[in-house]
Amino acid sequence: MTDARRPHPAPPAPGDVAPGHALNWLSEGWRLFMKAPGVWAIQALIFFVILTALGLMPFLGWAAAPIALPVLVGGMIAGAQALDRGESLRVDHLFDGVRRHAGKLLLVGVFHLLGLLLAALIAAAIGGSAALTGAAVGALAGMGMAGSGMMLGVVVFTVLWALLMMALWFAPALVMLHEMAPLDAMRLSARACIHNLLAFLILAALLYVLLWVAMLPAGLGMLVLIPVIACALYAAWKETFAPQLPASLPIAADGPESADRTPDAPPPP
Repeated sequence: MTDARRPHPAPPAPGDVAPGHALNWLSEGWRLFMKAPGVWAIQALIFFVILTALGLMPFLGWAAAPIALPVLVGGMIAGAQALDRGESLRVDHLFDGVRRHAGKLLLVGVFHLLGLLLAALIAAAIGGSAALTGAAVGALAGMGMAGSGMMLGVVVFTVLWALLMMALWFAPALVMLHEMAPLDAMRLSARACIHNLLAFLILAALLYVLLWVAMLPAGLGMLVLIPVIACALYAAWKETFAPQLPASLPIAADGPESADRTPDAPPPP
């Protein structure tokens, strides 16, 4: 019996992105948000309520929210693509990840959680071993050794967490829009972010500032920022991957939009 499933294409090299385009992604995110701000705000509220409720679950809440995150992000990306195609945004677009690729997106969430646990374990091992060594040495030298070890553990955790976020950034889009396997999507996502590291460092800095601004009005700004980030992620995917990968679904404009590009003429009858 032959396998009728379409084989996954070999992952190509991600496209080159100019560092300044991080601001363009946020601008595109804002543009897509303003096409349906009310629906986006409702989606963001549901998004927040679901993750909060999962986080408050006894015993398993610490694990449930990170696992569910890619599923909800995948749904918001589907909504951004619908708007980009000229379609209407619906509240239930948020659950497209559940309807279309729940298993794969949940696996991305599982790998996300395992990555967090592994990073914490490595950092704790480094810090703990330094503390034990410092206690054995004693006196001021031991205190300095323990303090340096703890700082090294924090640095190691931060680096591992940043790599994990790179692997997670594009993974929901690659699963939703190209049906990639979870680990393949995470590897390609990390590769794309490292390949265009300066652009994504600028984006991370901009998002850090926007996060603090969104938290000022009693956190209500998150109802805007969450959809804007999802739409910016979609815009970043279009520029980085859309020209590189054969899509399993129609892609608006077949790639990134730019001011100096005109749509292809329709084929002759």
